[in-house]
Amino acid sequence: MKKGVLYTILGVLAAVVAFIYYYVTLPAINIHSSGFWFFIMAAIVVVIVLYVIRKAGKDMAGSGTVALKLSLKEYKPLKWMGILLLLILAAYIIGSILSSPIINAKKYQQLLALENRNFTDDIKEVDYRTIPLLDKDSAALLGDRKMGSLVDIVSQFEVADDYTQLNYNGVPVRVTPLVYASPVKWLTNQKNGIPAYIRIDMTTQDTECVMLEEGIKYSKSEYFNRNLYRHLRFQFPTYIFGDQLFFEIDDEGVPYWVCPVKKFNIGLFGGVTIGRVVLCNAITGECTDYDIQDVPQWIDKVYSAEMLMQLYDYHGIYQHGFFNSVLGQKDCLVTTNGYNYIALDDDVWVYTGITSVNGDQSNVGFVLMNQRTMETRFYKVEGATEMSAMSSAEGQVQNLGYKSSFPLLLNIADEPTYFMALKDAAGLVKKYAMVNVQKYQWVAIGDTIQQCEKSYNELLSTNGIVSQNTDAYQEASGRIESISPIVLEGTTHYYICIEGNENIFDVDLSDDKLIGIVRFKAGDRITLKYLDEGGLNPVQELN
Repeated sequence: MKKGVLYTILGVLAAVVAFIYYYVTLPAINIHSSGFWFFIMAAIVVVIVLYVIRKAGKDMAGSGTVALKLSLKEYKPLKWMGILLLLILAAYIIGSILSSPIINAKKYQQLLALENRNFTDDIKEVDYRTIPLLDKDSAALLGDRKMGSLVDIVSQFEVADDYTQLNYNGVPVRVTPLVYASPVKWLTNQKNGIPAYIRIDMTTQDTECVMLEEGIKYSKSEYFNRNLYRHLRFQFPTYIFGDQLFFEIDDEGVPYWVCPVKKFNIGLFGGVTIGRVVLCNAITGECTDYDIQDVPQWIDKVYSAEMLMQLYDYHGIYQHGFFNSVLGQKDCLVTTNGYNYIALDDDVWVYTGITSVNGDQSNVGFVLMNQRTMETRFYKVEGATEMSAMSSAEGQVQNLGYKSSFPLLLNIADEPTYFMALKDAAGLVKKYAMVNVQKYQWVAIGDTIQQCEKSYNELLSTNGIVSQNTDAYQEASGRIESISPIVLEGTTHYYICIEGNENIFDVDLSDDKLIGIVRFKAGDRITLKYLDEGGLNPVQELN
């Protein structure tokens, strides 16, 4: 074989191997990407191997045997390629060391700006239409149940595990796309794309499969060029995308992928935050590139909860340098083992407690971290850790064996309060619990949220704390259309309907100040204040 033909074949072979490696691994062409460094080193290794094979073939053709002489003089190109490989490896190792917290502890500590705030100023008393009552696991059960009822598509698609929590028209919801059930199902359905996504109202548990006029063509479950990661890489070859790409919907329900782009603030590989965001239309694949400061307001997730917690841990443990974080550990604080979400100012905030690195059973406070802007607020509220509160709630129902979800943090009567669902072995919510953060022996349990809150308020009242949350009350006036007494668990309630009002109002006679309802009858005019809970609304005051 002629030398030119052999070189051509080897060159084509090297190019094919490099393309396949790139197409599969999708490294960013960026010196901050570890994958890019490994891609370059792998390419050099391939060239070295092909060079050795060529020399072996040449020896075979000349003498009939392979007798490679590893002489640096004879194999000068091999020598220089080996030196280049070692230099790149050394640069990678040195870059990793120079990017580490060992020599940059102060820079890591300053990645996150912390603002001290007052709990009662920022966290208003609870409105149950704005807080998620389910966790991700419970939402997944509802999503699977809904999918099982859709006989026309359940054989072709499954529910993805995304379940992104966001604010949708002022209500906390979780959304997740469908995915192809198998490669064969992809082959038969990919022309029309994924036809729907699941949307779950986290306050009412209403679950909807939203059918789309045009299917989702770009997703994590696609193959080849329509695969989301590959689609992004070919459009933005230098961008290093975040570990999580978030599925969201805009105010009109159009599905998008929110794709954060990493920013490296310390050395080559350290101090990761988010610098840009690529918004990809899940149906058309159209991408819009935003600076982090210009991200649209409707987007809720840019920073993952895990990244925000990691940034706070840097802030908390490196206050006095790296070696203090390992040895003396003076003033070292870390986030607790878990997190939840709170809707605040039309954004989604990550909530987690702050405790000492010694792993005691108390928190020194908690933080709220904005998933769109990275704004972080610290609240000095000492009390039990979330795990302690969960154990305290589980102890109240230990005979039933229920397990607690990770708590939400609520404001009830200006008291920081953990709120959690208690689930059975099948993951179904059976009861609710409220635990006082500062006095975690104060525990209230209820079969419904209303019962739980009532028991908790009675517990607070017994200890001299009275809720004054009148801001959440709404007022209704009109002529009584119907009034019906009913007994629930030994307590008399009056259900009232007012002319021209679709709501049903619940007057609980266990509240002494509502006893006057017995004087009213159908046709009388009434004015009442109530909590809007989307159907059966508990009355708080009568006039």
